[in-house]
Amino acid sequence: MGQALLALQASGACRVAPKSLAGMGVIFMLHRVRPDDGADFAPNRILEITPHFLEETIGFVQEQGYRCLSLDEAVSRIEAGDRSERFAVFTLDDGYKDNLTDALPVFERTNTPFTVYLTTGLPDGQAEIWWVALERAIANATAIAVKLPDGAIDLWTRTTEEKQAAWNKVYWALRALPEVLLRAEVRRLASEHGVDMAALTRELAMTWDDVRRLAAHPLASIEAHTADHFAQAGLDAHDARIDIERGMTRMEAELGRRPTHFSYPYGDPASAGERDFMLAEALGFRSATTTRKGVVHPQHARRMHALPRLSLNGDYQDRRMLEALLSGLPFALARPIRSLGID
Repeated sequence: MGQALLALQASGACRVAPKSLAGMGVIFMLHRVRPDDGADFAPNRILEITPHFLEETIGFVQEQGYRCLSLDEAVSRIEAGDRSERFAVFTLDDGYKDNLTDALPVFERTNTPFTVYLTTGLPDGQAEIWWVALERAIANATAIAVKLPDGAIDLWTRTTEEKQAAWNKVYWALRALPEVLLRAEVRRLASEHGVDMAALTRELAMTWDDVRRLAAHPLASIEAHTADHFAQAGLDAHDARIDIERGMTRMEAELGRRPTHFSYPYGDPASAGERDFMLAEALGFRSATTTRKGVVHPQHARRMHALPRLSLNGDYQDRRMLEALLSGLPFALARPIRSLGID
């Protein structure tokens, strides 16, 4: 994908594409912001960008005529159909400690509003960052045996190449399972290979004191991302509602306000669908964001609980790719033009 975006930008096509493809604005999705540690095996680096690239991105979108807005302000513009100027919104999922230590200083220097979608089980110390636990288990191992319903997978993990190949095979095999089974297997692998998952959450996630510090900051808003970070579509309707409501209740108890915006964990079509969009609306959220790729168009005023986002992807930290994505052309080429990116 990276090479395709570079080719699109180099061709000049994104600069002559119809302006309508770029829509009203963009909601950026981030997870972690921290300096690159240089690790050879880092499959979760896709979820990380450096503070330098974040600052570069903010400067670039402003150069392109975008106004950096709070999520609340952008939602009001979408609802009103206000196309007076394009907007850019920065959102960060989950609640990592580096959102406070590394991302906040960038947002402060650039006077840029941002939103953290918080999984409340992380500051509670109960939610598991299973994807990092899986990475560390593979990093620690010379061989792993993954138990799946249709049999075990035995893999060597002696070299960086073997570790990456094992990740590619194991991660997607696990993601295909019901999440309760996925987490149980990662828990077993972590225990077998010396990864303390509770300690990992304490290491990587904000505490409630950290969250309160952010919530009090004039540039920051804290919004909802469930209690336990389960894919909503993988839960029955009752459990999906409970997971969201538990998160809302914990936020209100700790921060003194109920969240008004929501982000679906994982957020891809297999993890959040029409039932989940209807649930978010029924629970009173003004908006809800997915990880479906795209820019925001006026038609999204009718889809406020299924808003697309652009991932600031750790593997593609290049402003040329960002220029191509902001043009909206890649999304128009990837689906029928008539859809204009509306899922």
